[in-house]
Amino acid sequence: MPYTPSGFFCDRLIRERERRDGEGSLNKPLRFNGQDFNTLRQECLQKKSLFEDDSFPATVESLGFKELGHKSNKVKNIVWKRPKEICENPQFIVGGASRTDICQGDLGDCWLLAAIACLTLNEKLLYRVVPAEQSYSERYGGIFHFQFWRYGDWVDVVIDDRIPTVNNQLVFTKSAERNEFWSALLEKAYAKLHGSYEALKGGNTTEAMEDFTGGVTEFYEMKEAPKELYKIMKKALERGSLMGCSIDSLVPARLETRTVTGLVKGHAYSVTAVEECKASQASKVRLVRLRNPWGQVEWNGPWSDNSKEWTSLSKNEKDKLQHQSAEDGEFWMSFEDFRKNYTKIEICNLTPDALEDDKIHKWTVSMNEGRWVRGCSAGGCRNYPDTFWTNPQYRLRLLEEDDDPEDSEVGCTFVVALMQKNRRKERKMGANLFTIGFSIYEVPKEMHGNKQHMQKDFFLINASKARSKAYINLREVTQRFRLSPGEYVIVPSTYEPHQEGEFILRVFSEKKNTSEEIENRIEADHPVPAPASAGEESEDDQQFRSIFQEIAGDEMEITANELKNVLNRVISKHKDLNTEGFSLESCRSMIALMDMDGTGRLNLQEFRHLWNKIKQWQGIFKHYNADQSGSINSYEMRNAINDAGFRLNNQLYDIITMRYANENMNIDFDSFISCLVRLEAMFRAFQAFDQEGDGTIRLSVLEWLQLTMYT
Repeated sequence: MPYTPSGFFCDRLIRERERRDGEGSLNKPLRFNGQDFNTLRQECLQKKSLFEDDSFPATVESLGFKELGHKSNKVKNIVWKRPKEICENPQFIVGGASRTDICQGDLGDCWLLAAIACLTLNEKLLYRVVPAEQSYSERYGGIFHFQFWRYGDWVDVVIDDRIPTVNNQLVFTKSAERNEFWSALLEKAYAKLHGSYEALKGGNTTEAMEDFTGGVTEFYEMKEAPKELYKIMKKALERGSLMGCSIDSLVPARLETRTVTGLVKGHAYSVTAVEECKASQASKVRLVRLRNPWGQVEWNGPWSDNSKEWTSLSKNEKDKLQHQSAEDGEFWMSFEDFRKNYTKIEICNLTPDALEDDKIHKWTVSMNEGRWVRGCSAGGCRNYPDTFWTNPQYRLRLLEEDDDPEDSEVGCTFVVALMQKNRRKERKMGANLFTIGFSIYEVPKEMHGNKQHMQKDFFLINASKARSKAYINLREVTQRFRLSPGEYVIVPSTYEPHQEGEFILRVFSEKKNTSEEIENRIEADHPVPAPASAGEESEDDQQFRSIFQEIAGDEMEITANELKNVLNRVISKHKDLNTEGFSLESCRSMIALMDMDGTGRLNLQEFRHLWNKIKQWQGIFKHYNADQSGSINSYEMRNAINDAGFRLNNQLYDIITMRYANENMNIDFDSFISCLVRLEAMFRAFQAFDQEGDGTIRLSVLEWLQLTMYT
């Protein structure tokens, strides 16, 4: 989807101000869609009415866009009902929230439900996401709220309690208790966060785990998992980490994809316990408890509910494991069978403490927001050397080595997590997850402290020091590293170039280290020479004077239309530019730049000064228009602007690309000159208003409009 510069960057400035005020934190979550739960509930109680959420209405639009859209037969019989219309004594939570409260309905969101089941194991985490002061008896107004971590901020999502039903049965998530509704309402709030229920179809458990905690996830492939995996899993649960697992499959999970032992391929399971117990022969057995979010369909191998292995345990051991025989989707299996049958396990850590270590560290985290813009900063991976260098770059400074370095080597441990934003919410527009990854390069000592964007040549002659294991189409790619103290550059990218989207880059470090986006200082060098004297006139200069006098007449001043005729008569002789000439709008901008007396016209002196600038900019354009195609690639525009004496940051390069590049991401001569004229004019105007020289100005509405409307 295209981005509008004003909208995107206005939103970004607003978010930065909100963060400075503490909004988005746990104690002060952002109000999703601007809705305040307490205010809305109080209004409903005063009016004695039930809340109806206009921002997520009880309509097909909230259900979905394709399989659950207007043309789908699946939605014809759906009726939105409040719990009091479904049963006699509805409760928000019955007897405490537990993992058995989550049973999957007709939506393919097992990944979400597996994460919710894990969430119930940690009461502190659960009641952060599911605020406890909600009820169907006290202060009930048909309104509920839930809190999620969303790309660096906590957001409070308000919903009404109308839920999709068919024949008075919940269509989507339900509880084993018919009159319990917290899990169904949590699913609805999460659907609202992403735009619709259908947007939740298909996903990775880690995505929801991180949205419930703000944690960071690490993956283990069973065939590559460390020998200490059992110990790692045990410590993870002790520290409140959320854990899920799955069996790889090329097709969606359904009953037909079951293995002979009852496990479902392509399906998300929750890991809810890891225990070691003593069997009757005095030998110890290591067990793992898992839960199928379907609420049924269990493992039927050793240590399944009714297997003979349970006879080897004492009653005390069985009680400790809370063993029961019920078709509720929960089952035990030996750790050896767990490793043998599952292909992947994911652990969402509240902090990225190395679970292999016995010592809990205090980690610091830095977070940067960024975006890939087609034609400017969406350079693709290292396989595309002509554009890779244009990707956003982040300077990482590792200042202190670990307290307990492994193998007595000096090093700094850190975790890099690259997360792409909003792809699930934009599914209805055809968006899918990009294939993403990142590379880390060491900065030479002579360049330490230099915040300049690394150029193409740097990446051609330097190999990466570290990188993500693979480029993969997950929402987040995470990896742990250990490097020597020093300065590094992290380059996040999509695999293919020209893919446009937003992301956040988080760096967790054991010691105090820093990461920040490389942003050039915004300034203009103004390298344009003064107008040449009459004795130094070139052939073009003499031709211009002659044409100028011919067109300007006795007044010796020209209008925008006359300027267009003058410039195009001369430019037409430069066949290598392959240009149709300047537009009238470009010439108006040029007059606005050079018009010192406010007449809306140019005299000969102003005209000559303008021509000197155009000649210099024409030379820069020719340098990058080596193929004489009449345009330069938008990725080259960054260097061309730099050659013209302007130092800009990534946000401005993004805006320039969106404003001046065509659909093929090329910039023709007219647009190139128009861009530089605009930059020159805006810098000149700013410097005129910046009387204190401190880089800030204050304008009235009239001054602002006069400045922007004319330049």
